[in-house]
Amino acid sequence: MGKCRAHWLCFPCLKLTRSFRMGSASKRTLLIAILCLANLFFLVLKVGHLAQPRHRRRNEEQKRHAHREHHLDGDLPDSSDLQTSNLEVPTRFNVLYITLKSKRPKPAHIFGTVRPKLRKKVRTKTSSPSQRKQFSAERDAAQANSDSALEPPRKEGNPVDFPRTSYNYGKDHHISTIRIYSPKAPSWFSAQDVKNMRFLADAKVLRMKEIPRMDAPALLVFEGVDMNQLVNQKHLNRNVCGGRCGVIYRSVDSTEVFAFHLDRVLGLNRTIPAVSRKFGFLPDSQACQAVLWDASLYPEELAAGPATVSITWREYQNSLTQRCWLSNVNPKFNSGCSTIYHSEWSKLALFDFLLQIHNRLDPNCCGFRPRQEDGCAGPGRHAACKDPENLRLANIVQRQHDLRHLVFTNNKGFFDRNEDNLNFRLLEGIKELPEQAVSVLRSGKLREKLLQSLFLDQMFWESQGGRQGIDKLIDVVEKRAKVLLTYINAHGIKILPMSD
Repeated sequence: MGKCRAHWLCFPCLKLTRSFRMGSASKRTLLIAILCLANLFFLVLKVGHLAQPRHRRRNEEQKRHAHREHHLDGDLPDSSDLQTSNLEVPTRFNVLYITLKSKRPKPAHIFGTVRPKLRKKVRTKTSSPSQRKQFSAERDAAQANSDSALEPPRKEGNPVDFPRTSYNYGKDHHISTIRIYSPKAPSWFSAQDVKNMRFLADAKVLRMKEIPRMDAPALLVFEGVDMNQLVNQKHLNRNVCGGRCGVIYRSVDSTEVFAFHLDRVLGLNRTIPAVSRKFGFLPDSQACQAVLWDASLYPEELAAGPATVSITWREYQNSLTQRCWLSNVNPKFNSGCSTIYHSEWSKLALFDFLLQIHNRLDPNCCGFRPRQEDGCAGPGRHAACKDPENLRLANIVQRQHDLRHLVFTNNKGFFDRNEDNLNFRLLEGIKELPEQAVSVLRSGKLREKLLQSLFLDQMFWESQGGRQGIDKLIDVVEKRAKVLLTYINAHGIKILPMSD
C-alpha cells in the first residue's frame, strides 16, 4: 500500500521529465524561463513580507513616542484619535518613570584656562607709635573705669567727662528702631524730625558727659558719632557738646516721648524730638527717654538753667487780656506785655490740659487735688494758692534768639488723673484756641493718627506693652479731648488759625 502511494506521487515528476527530454530545445528553454520567473516572483514576495513588519514596528514606535510626549505636556488625546490610530488601547495604565540626571560633580581641582584679573592692593594706614600708645592708654582707662562709669567725681558747675569708649553693647546698628515702612513718614513729621529721631535712636554713642546743676538733677548727655550736622555756631556751647548730642532722662514713665508725638499730631511743633532707647552701659538696661540736646536753650552757664520767662499769674492773665503781639502789632509801652506771642499761650494751655501738665501754668497745684506723691504737695506750696495773683509761673522756656515763641520742655504728664479731678485752671483766661489742633480733636481721627505716629518708635511701643498699652494711653487723652470740646462750646471759645 505504501509503495503504491510513492509510485503515484513520483509518477507526475517522471512524466514531466520524460516530456522535457523528448521535447524540442525551444520548449525546454521556455519551461526553464517560466520556472525561473516563478522562483523570482516567490522570492520577491518573501522578502517584502519580511520587511513589512519591521517598517510597521518602526512606525508604531514613533507614534508611541509622540503619544508619551503629548501626555507629559498635560494634554490627553481625543477618543476619535484613539479609534482611528493603529495603536491598541492598553487594558492597564502605563506607568512612566521620569528620572532626572544629577548634576555633574565638580572636580576637586579646577584648572583655569583664563588668566585672572590683577587686583590692586589697598594700603591701610598704619598708626604711628605715639598714636598706638594713646589708643592703648584710652583702652586701659576705659577698662579701669567700666565699673564706676556712672559714678564719676562731681564738681559744682563743671561737666564731667566719661571715658571715651564704646557704649553700644549688644545693639545692632544696621537695624533702626525707627520703623517707617511707607515711602514717606506721616505728614506731621518734617524731614528734620525724622533725622533727629533716627539719630537719637540709632547713633553710636561716642562720649558721655554728666553735667551737674544747682537746683535740678544732673544732665546725662551723650555725644553721637554723626559730626557732620552741627548746630548753629552762634548758639553752640562747645563745653558740653561738639557735635550732635542727646540728653538721657532715666525716668519710670515715658511721657516726654508721648508728648512729642501728640505735639506733632496736633500741629503745634513746640516740643523737642524724643525717642525711647536702651543703653547698654546703664545698670538696669531699661528703655529711657532720649531727648535731642538744644544748646540754644542755654545761652548762659548750664548751672543757671535754660532761658525762662519770669512772669506771675497776674501778669500772665493781663497779657491774655491785652492779646499781646496779636497780628504782629506792637503793644503799648505800659501794657505789661511779655515778649511771647498771644497765640503761644493758647497752644500751651491746650497741650497742658490734654496731658494734665501743671508744672508750667500751675506749679503749686492750685487747680486740682494733689496727691501725696505729687511734688507740689509739700508743706507751704499748696497753701500759697490763697494768694494766686502773686504766684510765679515756672518752666516757661524760650530760645534766646527767638523770644516770640515758647519751647515745651520737661513735659511731665499724668495719665492716672481722674476726670473729676482735671485741672481747669490751665484754661483760665483762654479765649482763643488753634484751629488746626481743635480740628484734629473734632475729626475723631486722634486715635488713628497717634497710633500711626507712635508705631514709628518701636522701643516705646514695646516698652508700653504693645498695642494694648498704647490704647490705654490714648483712651485717657481722648476722654480729655471730649471734655475740652465741651468746655469750648460752653464758654464760647473762638477757634482761630494760628500760624507760626
